[in-house]
Amino acid sequence: MARKIRNLNGLGVAQAAGGPLLTSAAIDKRVKNLVEGYLAAKAEDGEKPVSIKRVLPSVLVQYVQDCDAGLRRLKRALVEKSVESVVEMLVEEESERGDLDEEEGALDGDFSDMDESKMMMVKDMNALNKGIVGLWNTETNTRPIIPVEIPDDTVDTASPATPAAPTDTKPPTSSQAGSKKRDRAQPAETTAAPKKKKGGSTVSKEDRSPPTHVKLSDIGGMDHVIRDMKELVCLPIEHPEIYRHTGVQPARGVLLHGPPGCGKTMLANAIAADLNIPFISLSAPSVVSGMSGESEKKVREIFEEARAIAPCIIFLDEIDAITPKRESAQREMERRIVAQLLTCMDDLSLEKTDGKVVIVIGATNLPDSLDPALRRAGRFDREIQMTVPDELSRESILRILCGKLRLSGEFDFKALAKQTSGFVGADLNALTTAAGIAAIKRIFNVIKPIEDAAAAENGGVEKAEKDGAADTREGADNREGESDAMEVDDVVNIEDDDDDIPAAQRAQHIIDRKEIDDIQHFLDRFPNPLTPEQLEPLSITIEDFMTAMPTVQPSSKREGFATIPGVTWDDIGALARIRVELQMAIVQPIRRPELYAQVGITAPSGVLLWGPPGCGKTLLAKAVANESRANFISVRGPELLNKWVGESEKSLRQVFMRARASTPCVIFFDEIDALVPVRDDSRESTSRMVNTLLTELDGVNDRKGIYVIAATNRPDMIDPAMLRPGRLDKPLFVELPNARERAEIFKTVAKKTPIDDNVDFDALAQDERCRNFSGADIAALVRESAVCALRKAVFQLQDEKGNIDDAVGGAAEETKIIVTMDDFETAFQNVTPSVSDKDRTKYERLGKSFGWRKNADASAEKSA
Repeated sequence: MARKIRNLNGLGVAQAAGGPLLTSAAIDKRVKNLVEGYLAAKAEDGEKPVSIKRVLPSVLVQYVQDCDAGLRRLKRALVEKSVESVVEMLVEEESERGDLDEEEGALDGDFSDMDESKMMMVKDMNALNKGIVGLWNTETNTRPIIPVEIPDDTVDTASPATPAAPTDTKPPTSSQAGSKKRDRAQPAETTAAPKKKKGGSTVSKEDRSPPTHVKLSDIGGMDHVIRDMKELVCLPIEHPEIYRHTGVQPARGVLLHGPPGCGKTMLANAIAADLNIPFISLSAPSVVSGMSGESEKKVREIFEEARAIAPCIIFLDEIDAITPKRESAQREMERRIVAQLLTCMDDLSLEKTDGKVVIVIGATNLPDSLDPALRRAGRFDREIQMTVPDELSRESILRILCGKLRLSGEFDFKALAKQTSGFVGADLNALTTAAGIAAIKRIFNVIKPIEDAAAAENGGVEKAEKDGAADTREGADNREGESDAMEVDDVVNIEDDDDDIPAAQRAQHIIDRKEIDDIQHFLDRFPNPLTPEQLEPLSITIEDFMTAMPTVQPSSKREGFATIPGVTWDDIGALARIRVELQMAIVQPIRRPELYAQVGITAPSGVLLWGPPGCGKTLLAKAVANESRANFISVRGPELLNKWVGESEKSLRQVFMRARASTPCVIFFDEIDALVPVRDDSRESTSRMVNTLLTELDGVNDRKGIYVIAATNRPDMIDPAMLRPGRLDKPLFVELPNARERAEIFKTVAKKTPIDDNVDFDALAQDERCRNFSGADIAALVRESAVCALRKAVFQLQDEKGNIDDAVGGAAEETKIIVTMDDFETAFQNVTPSVSDKDRTKYERLGKSFGWRKNADASAEKSA
């Protein structure tokens, strides 16, 4: 019984199901009829006769099984074998008939000597899917012909029938790419180059030549990292015979992790360029495919290609995107990719790569998100942390980046490196670019006098000629532009005469307009490229870097990393005793660690600053970080708390992880009583936070170079376990200042305030009204007195409704404002102490149990 069935390629053909197939001859006969029908149907569609050589065997296998139910019931291996026999038979018949046209003969003439039986071998059980995927990757500029399975070792890349694409306009063809890979391999293994895989898909069409845009000499500030990379990567690749002789397995993988912009990708490229070996660079997200199984297939093909062109380097950028922890993976595909990558890395031993080394380099800024199985020995054997560069490293990076710039005179790289704390390599590169732009802006002021001098020397003839030519060239368009400019000028004059617009805004608009006019004037006067004589005096100065620095925000700061604060000891009044303690606990161990190592002190201590609010605890922490030139991370206790289970502890661990990436680092926990209160059974989440911080402070995860300062005004609410030795073991009581210290704070706070000569800060400090004043209260008193002086000198009350009128009009900017003693007396009426007598007594009582009191050491200070 005949029935209509659907052809795989969209050709409606009526085929008979037929009876049972008992012999191979019957199967071959049935298959031959179907294949001939397929070719005839193609010819009936108006196309030229199709050669059997141009049809994929996998397509024929699927076609005959779809057309015949009896063949569909057979094992696929039997059908594939029958198709192979039929194809051989039809190839022989075509050769005898010679019915191929001249164009196909010219195209296929290069393959007349190939072993056709070997060409038609089909063993892949998923050949159809692979054939279709292979067709997806076909270049759009190739002719729409039916692909045929052709081994690479029989392809003649110099065939005139396949014109070579120009190297400057089109990428190399797959045959050319394969030729390049074979040229880089050793002569004895030319046939081991990547070739077309079963099912018609190729391993890769990309160029795997080593990078040429970067080299190791272009990298600065990471000598220790380069040393490790040479040991782990360069030595095994350059001298694998050492490892074969000793029987030692080289490292199969190296994981580079660190903050963004610190040079992980650049280092991997520079290592490959230095070794001059094939470099397979792969962005991890590009591995992911929408079809099931294709992602794992890509991973396998990459490693197969690497073994074929070994020795080589595989670089997986952003590897965390495809290797998450399998127990928390959202999709089954992610688990399969991780398992496939583990298997492929296990196959990179010297025994399985013919003694040639293949090393995998991974890069990520989230190492903790990788599956733990990848981070064991035998896979990523070593993990190299690339930290935020310190001052010496930044100086080295700046010297390399500025080596290609035209700098003027003496350039102080050391001073520039000191002011770029928190900058990684990418930020320093952006800084040099911004400095170059700032220098280009100065062209308008530098070249202008040169051109004027040349014009004056020639008697103004050239200038007149240029002006005349400009007038002739512009013509009527110029008049329209002048009319438009006049309209703009009218608007500008209206703005300048408008008293409601603040003077600062008017000044900024005037500056912007002047810069626009300068640029336009420069463009009008120099329509042609500048001459070498005009460009000669142009160069980048240190002032250009200082101008560009505020415009470049360090990426480490955007990512939550630390920067050195700008507060110094000069900004803090009094607190001399606290300074000495902090110098011994934090500053000197960072600046002179060898002295502490001599007496056996290696572990950093933690400092707890506690006392009434407003006494300068936060300023002290910032000044310590600035004095030690260490990075600074400020953490306000409540900001780490999260309602989701486990997120608060994760945020706390992230803080210490960031600190390890920017050592030496000072972590400042403000209001730590909200973060680690006393543990009890009723608050489980609080207990987890306390336990996490205790674990980090104990140094389980290497606390070397990390110093912790905490501040609170409620030390009685902190869990007692935080105050034992080894954690926050140095509590310092920052109490209210006495009269002498209040006078010092007055002088420090009022540095930028114009004070009259009759103001006596010592008398103000002795005033009983200042008895409970903290440093913040004193600063508020000085600010309020300045407001009183401003109100008295410039403004007066117009009526009882609160409307304020300008008393001196346009002369307000010229009025000299001075703060007098009367202004301080007025300010005392509006500023009150933030600490009461009751609170002061409470803090003094706590000081006996939680820390030392400086009043108790007053006699020691006097004797000193």
